[in-house]
Formats: sequence, C-alpha cells, structure tokens
Amino acid sequence: MATLDFPKVPGGDLTFREVELLLPGGAAPFVGDLRIEAGVITAVGMVDRPAGEVIDARGLTLMPGVIDPQVHFREPGPTHKEDLATGSAAAAVGGVTSFLEMPNTQPTTTTRAAVLDKHARASGRCRAHWGFFLGATPENQDLLAREALAPLVCGLKIFMGSSTGTLLVDDPAALEAHFAVSDAVARGVPIAVHAENEARLRANKAAAVAPTVRDHHRLRDAEAARLATAQAVALAEKYRRRLHILHLSTAEEAALLAERPRDGLVTSETLPQYLWLDARDYDRLGTRLQMNPPVREARHGEALWAALHAGVIDCMATDHAPHTLEEKARPYGEAPSGMPGVETLLPLMLHAAHLGKCTLPQVVQWLCEAPARCYGLTGKGRLSVGADGDVVLVDRRLSRTLRDADVVSKCGWTPYAGWTLTGFPVLTALRGRPVYRDGRLVDDVFGAPLTFAHGAT
Repeated sequence: MATLDFPKVPGGDLTFREVELLLPGGAAPFVGDLRIEAGVITAVGMVDRPAGEVIDARGLTLMPGVIDPQVHFREPGPTHKEDLATGSAAAAVGGVTSFLEMPNTQPTTTTRAAVLDKHARASGRCRAHWGFFLGATPENQDLLAREALAPLVCGLKIFMGSSTGTLLVDDPAALEAHFAVSDAVARGVPIAVHAENEARLRANKAAAVAPTVRDHHRLRDAEAARLATAQAVALAEKYRRRLHILHLSTAEEAALLAERPRDGLVTSETLPQYLWLDARDYDRLGTRLQMNPPVREARHGEALWAALHAGVIDCMATDHAPHTLEEKARPYGEAPSGMPGVETLLPLMLHAAHLGKCTLPQVVQWLCEAPARCYGLTGKGRLSVGADGDVVLVDRRLSRTLRDADVVSKCGWTPYAGWTLTGFPVLTALRGRPVYRDGRLVDDVFGAPLTFAHGAT
C-alpha cells in the first residue's frame, strides 16, 4: 500500500462568536458560535466553553473552506508562471483551503515517482491542503493498480482533446480501456475528463482561414464539447465507472446531462468565467480570454446558470491556468490558452449572491459541499461537528475593485481587473489555524495532503 509519510500538520484552537453560520444541506443562515479544537469542529450553535483565540465575528459570515477541484500550479515545469507555493498562497487569500491539481506539468504526472515528487514539493510549502491527479496516457491503464496509487491521487485525468506530449487520449479503444479496468481499487478512483472531440477540433482548425482570437470559440465549437461529453458518459454508464466532466462550457452538454438520472455516477463542474464573461469580451480582453474549452456566446452562460440552479451541474472550479502577460500578448495561434482564477472564485460568487443571482447556501453547496462529495474528500466542505476546521470568514458588505497589482498569483493579472465586487474573505483558517487574515498571509501555516474515500458517492 502506498502511503504518505510527511510530518503531521498541527491543528489549532479557534472560537467564533455571534457569526452568521452557513451550515450543510442548504440550511438558512443563522447567527451563532463555532468552536474548533485541535483542528476539528467540536461545537456549532451555542458555545459555552470557548477554545483558543476568541473572534468576535458580529456582522461577518462563516463558511467552510472553499475547495477548488481544478487548478494548474505549473510545478514542476514553467514555474515562472506559478508554483505550488504561490498558487496555494493565492488560493488562501481567496478563501480556498483545498485544491486538486492537474497532471500536465513538465514532466507530466504519469508515474508513481512523479506523484510522490509533487507531494514532496507541496509539503511545508502549500498554504492550502492538496490533492493531485494522475494523468492518463494511451498506454497506462494498469498504472493505478500496478503501482498502488489510489491513496495518493484524487482522480485520473483524461484529456480527450487539446493536450500535448503523451497526455492526449483520443483513440476510442485506448479511452475505453481506461473505463474498463477490472481492478476494484482502481475502479474506485474517479475519472475526470477534458471533454473536447479531438477530430472535430482538428477539422475545424484545418477549415479556418486566418482565424483571430474572436474565432476561438468557433474553432472549439459547442459540438466538439457535446460529442466528447456524450462519449465519456456512455463509457461511464457502460462500465459503471465514476465520471466527472471538467469545465462544462455549453448549453448542449447541460441538456445532455439533464436527461440522465442524478445517481452520482456522472458529476460535473462549470467555471466562473463561463458565467460572467461571454464571446463579446474577446474584443476587450483579446488573448487574455483565450482558454480551452473557450468562453462562448451568452446563451451558454445563461444555460449554465440554470443548470447550476437545477442541480444538473454539481459544483464549480476555476481551471486556474496562469500565463504571464508577455506570453498572453503573443498573436493568436502563438498565445497560450488559460487564465488565473483561484483567488477570485469566492469573491465572484459572493458578488453573485449580493446581486441575487444565487443564495449564500448555494455558494456553499457549489464551492464546498459538492466538490467534497464528487471526490470523496474526507472531513471537508461543511461546518459540522467532527469536520475539519477549514473555514473562511467573509465580509459580505466589503466592496473592492480588482486590480492586477493586487493579484497574489505569480502571473500578476486577472481578467476581472476593474470590476468592483461585494463580498471578500477576511480570514482563512486551515484546521483551526489562520493562514490568511487582515490582508496578509500568516507565517508557518501550511496545508496537508487530502484523503479520499474513493468509491463513495
């Protein structure tokens, strides 16, 4: 059995008084107390015996730590864009206490040694709890079982389209083989897919004449996404294999998922950029808006909002994929795809609640409870006795204008620069120990590897 042998991260004692509490299951917010002892929540509601520092949180709101289930922190590899330390620091500032990181690093995370190397890099450096994906290749279908990797990874990431090196799995037989594995332990690890049909992407590109960034969402059209999502869902149903659709971007995919039972076999996420931005923003942002799958026409964002409200889409992520402004300024066709987002996820969704686009319990459901459920994260995503004391204290009345100069991510920019949002974290704690408060990171507070109940839905 593969295990992690890192120094135990200490838990802290912390008590919040007279704070607005956002509890599990969509419960209406109410004002009460919450106590954390040795890193674990031990009382919710009325606390007659406080522990540790006592925070008078009147007028503020306490919610579980946000879980971002899709980030690219670039380490090992092009760490001039981001690394595990800077990416997790940006996460902590944004109220994100746990992240799941993708395998398209350099080298790719496709071996046991690469997985263990990432864990070692994270230990004592990450300002949030971490999990890492194993990358699928056309030939490594037996790797999870052969190397006993299930305890070390959060999921198996399959790029059905748009990848480089050995990570592209677009051959139907190779793809099906990943779903068809017979080993019981390997089958418990969820498959997460980047769902774009590679053949259609190539055909669209070949037919294009002098495309610009305004054509990006046409070259990677909605049908390419729908075809791949339908293929992945069919395989999941055929082999009864847990499937998570990453960065769902189209109305057509949402409609496809709405037709199947909500049985936990297939789950999905969408991104804030698909909800807040649309194809008209290419004129303003140019290649800064370029990402895969792309930001599309406004009708898709409207459908994704509706699918979130209906429970068709389970959760949200950021696909935080930073590049430098110099890299993003290259001409279309040379500029890399991807944008930062880990530190703006929660403020954007608190702002959505402020505007009446959703409720505060829905923010907790989409950003905390559902990601924990989709990946079987033990002890995370809820304010309840026995859960880990990963919490975020937010000021729902605090308004702030976003600026590139304030971005913590190493890339130093945000597509939302100039936007004024209402609702920001003022304190982030990992197992009862504040890692961010009063506008700064706290020294010597770090995360720990996440644990997963693989096979649970």
